[in-house]
Amino acid sequence: MIPETPSPTHGYPGRLLVFEGLDGSGKSTQARLLGKWLQARGYRVFFTEWNSSELVSQTIRRGKKKGLLTPTTFSLLHATDFADRFERHILPPLRAGYVVICDRYAYTAFVRDAARGCDPEWVRTIYSFAPKPDRVFYFQVGVAVSLQRKIASRLKISYYEAGMDLGLSDDVRESYEKFQNRLKREYDAMAPRDEFVIVNANRPVEVVQAELRHQLRPLLNNFPTVETLIHDH
Repeated sequence: MIPETPSPTHGYPGRLLVFEGLDGSGKSTQARLLGKWLQARGYRVFFTEWNSSELVSQTIRRGKKKGLLTPTTFSLLHATDFADRFERHILPPLRAGYVVICDRYAYTAFVRDAARGCDPEWVRTIYSFAPKPDRVFYFQVGVAVSLQRKIASRLKISYYEAGMDLGLSDDVRESYEKFQNRLKREYDAMAPRDEFVIVNANRPVEVVQAELRHQLRPLLNNFPTVETLIHDH
């Protein structure tokens, strides 16, 4: 069997791809489309999303419902959720040589916690166990587009999603815009520091998807497919 080349960024044989951006930026759609494309090309793919840890998600939901979460508590609970998700759902496939696609990673916490007033360096220290991804795709859209897409989806804007806990406004939409503006400023400032690949997410789905595939080709040079692994075994 041909040994899989460890990633130069994190040292595991798999590849770690992260999708970040505001709600309504299209990142989740693009992440799933890319995963299907990679699977069709014979790669082993594992998909995971934010807040997917069974261990903590119920506690977070209860805390949100009762309005018990201070910014620090919110931060620590999400960090616990992410640590569990990382240990159970990200690290094993990464070690096994899969392409791991993350719909949100630690950067979501960096952005949201900073927007809620937590010290950014303190937050980064909490997540210091999380290795650097091979690619971070930041889907950049304006807040007006985010809100428009959110309304079009007919999904209710949640209390915390709108930043209502921060007292920015009594109006949900206005609070959402103000909070998402804070998040966008954090993302835009973080992009050069953390070497994000900035994706103009205002374009049609197929155009964005074509760009992502083009971006990934060099990363997958000599990366084994299922067929390669079977043939080589």
